[in-house]
Amino acid sequence: MSLTVPAALLEKAQQGAVDDEEFVACIRDSLPYAWSMVERLAKELAASGAPSAQNTEVPPDDRAWGEMFRLVASDSMRGAVQRHFGVKLAFQNCCRIGLFRPDATAEYEEFISPRAQLLNQKPELLNC
Repeated sequence: MSLTVPAALLEKAQQGAVDDEEFVACIRDSLPYAWSMVERLAKELAASGAPSAQNTEVPPDDRAWGEMFRLVASDSMRGAVQRHFGVKLAFQNCCRIGLFRPDATAEYEEFISPRAQLLNQKPELLNC
């Protein structure tokens, strides 16, 4: 299961729209490793003034890897996280996630290019 959804939030969703704050809280609580990584990168990005902040740490276990995959594979979760932090989130693999400032178009385009994907491949990440 992607998220652990509290009964009250599920009931609200069954009745209509759910706001981003409630959805983001569900993501944060359900995917603590993934959330902490994105939050850390968002703080690094804000403090650095750089066009992007990128994670290169390998998740410590299968649970953490799964959280990262679930977060980035879901358009709705990724979108909510992007809106929450005011960034563009990009994904190459479970340990190569980048957060980009909205105006960092060239850096973002390079990160998502086939060239960057090929250069990011490492034998130790075969099962990533």
